Amino acid sequence: MWRVMVLAVICWVFITGFWQNLSADNEATYKGLKIFSDVLEMVEQNYVEPVDSRELIEKAIQGMVQSLDPHSSFLPPEALDALQIDTQGEFGGIGIEITMQKGILTVISPIEGTPASKAGIAAGDHIIKVDGENTKDMMLWEAVKKMRGPKGTKVVITVWREGITEPIDFELIRDIIPIESVRYLSLQPGYGYIWITNFRENTSKELTVALETLEKAGPPLKGLVLDLRYNPGGLLNQSVEVADLFLEDGIIVSMKGRQPMNNKVFKATPNSVKRDYPIIVLINSGSASASEIVAGALQDQKRGLILGTTSFGKGSVQNVDSLGGGYGLKLTIALYYTPSGRSIQAQGIEPDIVVEQKIIEKNTAADDKRRMIKEKDLKNHLEPDVSEPEDEPEAKPETETPEESDDKLSRHGQLTVEKLKSDWQVTRALEILISYDIFSELKK
Repeated sequence: MWRVMVLAVICWVFITGFWQNLSADNEATYKGLKIFSDVLEMVEQNYVEPVDSRELIEKAIQGMVQSLDPHSSFLPPEALDALQIDTQGEFGGIGIEITMQKGILTVISPIEGTPASKAGIAAGDHIIKVDGENTKDMMLWEAVKKMRGPKGTKVVITVWREGITEPIDFELIRDIIPIESVRYLSLQPGYGYIWITNFRENTSKELTVALETLEKAGPPLKGLVLDLRYNPGGLLNQSVEVADLFLEDGIIVSMKGRQPMNNKVFKATPNSVKRDYPIIVLINSGSASASEIVAGALQDQKRGLILGTTSFGKGSVQNVDSLGGGYGLKLTIALYYTPSGRSIQAQGIEPDIVVEQKIIEKNTAADDKRRMIKEKDLKNHLEPDVSEPEDEPEAKPETETPEESDDKLSRHGQLTVEKLKSDWQVTRALEILISYDIFSELKK
């Protein structure tokens, strides 16, 4: 039986096109497959307990793919379903974005307003147990599945936090995690604030509504604060559409991979509404992937001033292919580059003005270097590529899969002007916008 299963896996790989270069001439590859087959047979026949050959094969594939980089993974049906839910619909859960850091389940960021953020789970927390079950050997998707569930049900998350001697138990009641990705308000007449929490299917449409509302309210907009802090990324096409709302022409982002089909250049198109007011973009080390594309595009095109701290540094693009039987493969296919040709892989977007985070009213520094992880901290991360991409013909955006940062400080609960004005980075951004307007008036 094991021989049939191994043969099926090999054919599976051939049919789906993952080993295009695999041929009878590739002796080393076939020797490796023979060793794999022999080991599987020995384990199946001689291991002290009965084994599930299918499970062993799946884990072998998972190990192979995960050895490439932190963002490539083999997706069993449950994991593929969860990935699709993340970008398309709401779900019951606790509201955290997580990753595997050195084999430890680690919180990237709690989602604002969810059970996790209200309970005080913070970026950098290590989740060591879920309902008493140790997470040490769990796959990422398995941990996600255990933490999700129907609204109103209970789950206990045990975390280890730097500076705390004993693990902390958080008893959480699951809720419906909202898919809304854009929140906004007017900081004061003429100055708007928009917070993009992630990049999902409707983000650009939600942003358009937010911009139209702010632009029509009261006096004309004199400036905008675009907040991308703690934004873990999401769909590539949405990041392109978001940047395009503020740009009239030029390159937004370029992709360059081994295969010509993955070399693409996404360009801005003229907008029906001219938006020439100044923009300040807020970033920190929780700003990753798609949010870095937007920040990099606005920075290189001289359309926005970047304020905050260096971003996460995820400059790679993943594509998800269906394999059949409900399985999928999320594979890193390219690196992306800002309009000037910069690769931010494992380096991040450097702000034009460095402003650390703190809460003014509490006078407590909360430098997001304290516990925040970055791309360069992840095992098997791709090294920076500083070469410039070649010009490629314009193409329609494909989708990039999302990935699953220090506490959000003043932004827990309802978004209010009072809370935002106690946020040092927001306050500094507003001061700069007001100063710009004053100096512009002096020049007239």
